[in-house]
Amino acid sequence: MQRDTRLARLLHILIHMHLRGGASTSETIALMLHTNPAFVRRTMAALRESGYVKSTGGPGGGWALACNLNDLTVRDVYQAIGHTAPFVIGLADDNRTCPVEAAVNHHINEVLGSAENTFLQLLGEKRLSEIAHDVTTSKLRKTIQ
Repeated sequence: MQRDTRLARLLHILIHMHLRGGASTSETIALMLHTNPAFVRRTMAALRESGYVKSTGGPGGGWALACNLNDLTVRDVYQAIGHTAPFVIGLADDNRTCPVEAAVNHHINEVLGSAENTFLQLLGEKRLSEIAHDVTTSKLRKTIQ
């Protein structure tokens, strides 16, 4: 099963942009993520629509941060990309009239709801500025230059 890496990739992009002065081109981001500029533009569109980045076209154009990373949480980015569910666990749908299936689904759904609430709360407590700070104060800093 393929994992959805959009959140990690967008956080990666935003932190790099911040550390490199707040702007970057689709081509530079594509090289960083080992993908193509068209994919970058499609992916970044969600952040632009949420007001976290802005784009400029033409020669010398690209992406620029439109907010301070201290005002942006991981949850903000997560919600901007429109996830439907953070977990891949699903409910059974083999026999909707079976009381056992209904009971199992009820309990799984209850736990997933609780886990999702906790997940979103924790994402909301993590500011992108904290992640950037972790990078600038660690040995990882050498790898982004």
